[in-house]
Amino acid sequence: MEKRLIREVEGLESARPFIGTEYAQAFFSNTTHLLGFCFDGTTSFRPGARFGPAALREASYGLEDYSPYLDKDTQDYNFVTMGDLPIFPSKWHLTNDFFMEMTKGLDLKKDHIKILTLGGEHSISYGPIVKYLENYPDMVLVHLDAHADLRDGYLEEKYSHASIIRRVLDHFTDKNTLIQYGIRSSPRTEFQWMKENGTLMTSLKECCEKLEAIPDNRPIYLTLDLDFFDPAYMPGTGTPETGGEDFHGFMKILKILNRKNFVGADVVELAPMLDPTNNSACMASKVVREVMLALQH
Repeated sequence: MEKRLIREVEGLESARPFIGTEYAQAFFSNTTHLLGFCFDGTTSFRPGARFGPAALREASYGLEDYSPYLDKDTQDYNFVTMGDLPIFPSKWHLTNDFFMEMTKGLDLKKDHIKILTLGGEHSISYGPIVKYLENYPDMVLVHLDAHADLRDGYLEEKYSHASIIRRVLDHFTDKNTLIQYGIRSSPRTEFQWMKENGTLMTSLKECCEKLEAIPDNRPIYLTLDLDFFDPAYMPGTGTPETGGEDFHGFMKILKILNRKNFVGADVVELAPMLDPTNNSACMASKVVREVMLALQH
């Protein structure tokens, strides 16, 4: 599909483009935009996710443009790497405010604008998800993670990576749905809440059946914390938890989203320096490529 310039953006940090994308600090119609959010100021265990976006882009140069899983090629679609948001290391809200201002007035739905945000730790997902909720009032939020992230703040930080889903729920209405899978480490109260509210999927089969049942025209946003994967495959993340999914389990989910009205996503919590083999960054970049392509319809 042809693209047209919607808005140029000033103040972003330059970055090497992800493979299969061109570099431009601007929003275009009919285009998926990769945007880095290099923040890990609320990390509560192992820091380093602020280096995630750069590592993802660097590792992508070991990939091909073609996905045999989805039978799609990045050369057939419009992708842009916008660079990184300006970072204020201890002031998360200043960068989030910049994101909200740069996207103010954008009609994601009308202009077929999609944003794939690369973290950074999970707190960075707040602004993108809220923006999508404004544009898609009946959106389904799919949350793949090792942790429920339902605390009402953590370590005196209301907008912590451990409370991202709780903060997003502040913006939910009865038109929204939350689907959570991969959760295996949270306080008892959070598991009780998920069970009482029917958000927790306890198996890959249950998750896939839930996703298949979503009407094809209903918008879906994915927030993917890379500790969703077992640390045997993804050790380079801040809060690893044994017992997670593998790549092929994730692709079963993504193949369903590929057939649905998949409108936006974020991929967070790659801490590349925690994995000296660089395998985590390589796997994460492949995950990003698959998410990029699944967003195309």
